[in-house]
Amino acid sequence: MRKNVFGRQLSRDTNERKSLFKSLISSLILKESIKTTLAKAKAIKGDVDKIVNKAKKKENLAVQLLQKSLGIEAMNKVIKDIAPRFKDRTSGYTRFVRLGRRFSDNADMVLMEWVVKSQNLDVKELPVGKVEKKPEVKKETKRKVTKK
Repeated sequence: MRKNVFGRQLSRDTNERKSLFKSLISSLILKESIKTTLAKAKAIKGDVDKIVNKAKKKENLAVQLLQKSLGIEAMNKVIKDIAPRFKDRTSGYTRFVRLGRRFSDNADMVLMEWVVKSQNLDVKELPVGKVEKKPEVKKETKRKVTKK
């Protein structure tokens, strides 16, 4: 009997699930947002919070655990870029934006992203409310030829 068993199985065995979570978390860290199913996003939300809390400590043991679970690139980005954004927060570092259902299997899709976005991203913002009107093109009408 499986009473009081915590966690999500996601139709995978233990090793597949661990590697899936590791890849989802590292892509969220490196790309700042990921598009995935709602079940997978809910499954990694707690792990993401724990990783950011470890990165905020900046102790040797915490850094070693982050390197073991994430890899060097993701670990460096978490410690240098993501953890300083959340100095005042204790949890709730990510949000889900619902995207609707996937066409093939009708699964709920979400965009998982950080609550506080990075300030050093080079993204050009378009001015809101300014719409350029296209010049109107007059259609040429054919003259009717009348026979006399």
